[in-house]
Amino acid sequence: MGDTARKPNHRSRRGRLLTPANLLFFRNFLKHPSRIGWLLPSSPRLVNEVLRQVDWDRARLIVEYGPGTGQFTEPVLERMRPDAHLIALEINADFVAYLNGAIKDPRLHLVRESAAQIDAVLARLGFAQADYVISGIPFATLPHQLRDTIVRKTHSVLRPTGRFLVYQLSDSVLPYLEAVFGQVSRGVEILHILPARLYYCSP
Repeated sequence: MGDTARKPNHRSRRGRLLTPANLLFFRNFLKHPSRIGWLLPSSPRLVNEVLRQVDWDRARLIVEYGPGTGQFTEPVLERMRPDAHLIALEINADFVAYLNGAIKDPRLHLVRESAAQIDAVLARLGFAQADYVISGIPFATLPHQLRDTIVRKTHSVLRPTGRFLVYQLSDSVLPYLEAVFGQVSRGVEILHILPARLYYCSP
């Protein structure tokens, strides 16, 4: 009986991986690998590490680039103030449809737009500046001009006390961040599926 209790529950582990959200994510990775960047969503450990950087009492407006199936979106909403807002920019129609059905929270503004349009999106929704921008979009697969545009526009919409929180599987975005932001701190989450590089940027 003791030996049975010590055996790993492979069926349970597979069940956690083969969720509808993960399967949707994997199917979209097969269709658009350069847009998705990796075949599985971010791990809870990575999510918690990045969100440790947020001052939840202060944050009134948070922006998320590329929410996918909501691995960051739902924990952000759980931690946010009741009067705060989350703007999520997603270009994938399947992910937009999934999130619209899965998350019913009036504080979430889900917009089917590129991160390169963040300034126009904020203006259209009636917001001036963001406290935090969180991004896991795969900068490594983006053309040079688009990387530069996203980083510069993100800098332009942040409050002076705001922060740009970036998680990546490569360091290709680092030169762009260092060219625009006054301070860029680095970290790594080695227990992610693949080691994730973390960049915490202040204006």
